Formats: sequence, C-alpha cells, structure tokens
Amino acid sequence: MPFNIGLSGLNSAQADLQTTGNNVSNAGTTGFKRSRAEFGDVFAQSFGGVSQTATGGGSRLLDVSQQFSQGRMEFTENGLDLAIDGEGFFMVSDEGGNYYTRAGEFQVDRDGYLVNNQGQRLQGFEPDDPGSTDTGFNTGASDDLRLQTGASTPQATSEIEALVNLQSDAPVLDPDDFDFEEPESYNFSTSLTVYDSLGTARDAQIYFQKTGSQEWNAHARISNGTDDDGNPQFLDSDPIPLEFNGSGQLTSDPEEPFTFTGLFNDADPLEINFDFAGTTQYGGDFAVNDLGQNGFASGRLTGVDIDSSGVVFARFTNGQSSVLGQVAMANFRNPQGLEQLGNNLWAETFAAGDRTLDAPGSGNLGEIQAGALEASNVDIAQELVNLITAQRNFQANAQTISTADQVTQTIINIR
Repeated sequence: MPFNIGLSGLNSAQADLQTTGNNVSNAGTTGFKRSRAEFGDVFAQSFGGVSQTATGGGSRLLDVSQQFSQGRMEFTENGLDLAIDGEGFFMVSDEGGNYYTRAGEFQVDRDGYLVNNQGQRLQGFEPDDPGSTDTGFNTGASDDLRLQTGASTPQATSEIEALVNLQSDAPVLDPDDFDFEEPESYNFSTSLTVYDSLGTARDAQIYFQKTGSQEWNAHARISNGTDDDGNPQFLDSDPIPLEFNGSGQLTSDPEEPFTFTGLFNDADPLEINFDFAGTTQYGGDFAVNDLGQNGFASGRLTGVDIDSSGVVFARFTNGQSSVLGQVAMANFRNPQGLEQLGNNLWAETFAAGDRTLDAPGSGNLGEIQAGALEASNVDIAQELVNLITAQRNFQANAQTISTADQVTQTIINIR
C-alpha cells in the first residue's frame, strides 16, 4: 500500500511538472492561456469500516484547468495585429469548421481575405450599406472578412456649394452682352474641380454678372475635352438668377438642378444643384468664403483601419473611406470547457456551453485594440517557484517509496 501511495504522489508531481513546463515553454506564445494542475486525494473505505481510522490512498490528477486571465498588451507596427481587451475570442474558419483563438496575428492572403498564420479566415459581419461610414451590420450571420483591393467607386458631382460676397457697388452690366470669353461682360469669377460618373476630373468656372441694383446672374461652365483640332470644349449652364434684399441677404436660390449633357467620354449626364445659401451682397470686396462639391474620383487602397468595436475601414487615395465589415467575437458560458487543439486554437464542446456571437464591446465582450497583440498570461517568476515546489514534491514521494522499501526489507529479514 505505501508503494502505491508514493507512486500516486510521483505521478501527481510529474503531472504538475509537465503542466508547469508547458506554461514556461509557452511564455512567448501570443494569446496563450496558462494551465493549472488540480489534484484530489484518494480515500478508500470499505463498507462497514471506521472512517476515523481509515488512511488515505494517495493522490490523483483531477483536472488541468485553463486560466483565462488577461495577458498584457504588446503594441506592434502592424495595423492588422489585433488584441482583445476583455472577454471573448476571435472566430476563424477552415473549410467550414469554426475555431476560436485569442491570437490576433492576422494578414491578407492572395485573395484579399484576413487570415491567421495557418491560413484560416477571420470571421466578421457584413455591412448593411458598404458605401456609408455610418452603416449597421448583419450580426445574425458571420462570413469571411475580405478586404477590397480594387479601386473605389467614383462619385459624380451632384451639388456645388458656393458661399461668396458679391461687391454691392460693382457696375451693372447688360445680361444680353454676357460672354464667357469676354471678361468685360461679367464682374467676378471663381473655379473648382468637379467629377463625372466615371471619376474624370473636370474644371468648372462660375461667373457672376450684376444685372440690377440687387440682382445678379450666375453662369456655370464645365470643361468637356477638346475637338479634333485640339481646341477646348465646354458645357454651359443657363443663367442662374440671384436676388438680394436691402440688407445684402440672398432672397432667392435655384431650386432645380442644371443638367450638363453630351460629355465627351460618354459619362452619364451631370445633374448639378447649385447652392448659393449664405451668399451676400455687401459693400466689401468680392470674396469666396466657401466653395465645394460632393464628387470624387476613383481611388486606390492605401490602408486599413480597425476601431475598438471591430469595424474595418478601408482608406483610399481619393480621401474616401468605406466600411468593409466588422470583426465577429465569440464567447462561451464556460471558456474553461473549451477543447485545446494546439496552434493557439480552441474548439467548442458541450461543457463550454452555448456560444454567443456579437460585435466587440457589446454585452460582456471585450474591445479590439488594433496594432497590438495579447501576450501569454504566464508569469515566469511564479512558474519557476511552481517548478521548485513540484520538484520537492517529487523528491518527497520518492522518499516515501524508499522508506516503504526499507520497512519491507526489515519485515522480510525477521527470523
């Protein structure tokens, strides 16, 4: 019996050494969670025996329990490195199977998908409106997160906002004499760039002609390539009347957009609404206080940003951004019940409980820290102390077997 007790103690100490050694070997593994060997005593009592005088039968390993405490953040220079600050797991997929990990070392594969170092694709939620940066997400179903690697879609100019001051003492000119090519036929002008439906940039000029004491006409001209002889061509608008009151405030503003047709590159007609709200007629000099439009050209992908809620933004050379998706985050009622698969992966089990899948930062889920990785939660100093303790336990149980052997030899030698 003493031999079995000592042997059980050796096995327990050996399991403790192996568990601690595994923790130490993974001290540098991203997202690793340390384990703890948990033991119980072996106590056998026969039916009708006296418990007060029964001796124990040794020890045995009950469980190797995973400890899901937070690891420290280690910041990197890679924007696709992701760390979870709080509870939850990244979900990755491999040929339809789902796995869970705390290791956020992601990269882009040849097809544009976000993958880990084993080629498994990070799961996320698709945006309801990819063209908007204020979109919701379909959190009812997850899919592979993919980065848009092509050019972004251009947007044709549909509105021009012009906030100017038209000099009140400017001379009145004959509207019938207006000519884009004759500077004497208008009082002031300004210019900006607009874009057609193909993203082609076009020069746009706005000319202002005073036609009465408090009346003006605005004329717009948009470049339209060149003719066969290389002469520049233009598309012109009709006069846009502007009227002011005695305080210099604008009292009229165009209500219908003007359509420019016949664009040289067969782009869709440009329907542009001219917004002169805020334009004044004061005694000061002509001044352009604000001039803008809402179109833009196509753009190439320059970078990807991921915010704390897991929303993936793509940035393009045209200054625009688009939402590509949102990182999905999973959690379980009992994370310690997950099955360890190696390679920083866990799998679902019945013991882990039901899986919940939602956006980072919602409910009890942690937030995303981009450009960082979660280090192992192994405390080397504590593990080294545990190694010493497990070694002492092993030596003590070996001594138990040695002592039992000496006692047995003494009994055998009795004559």
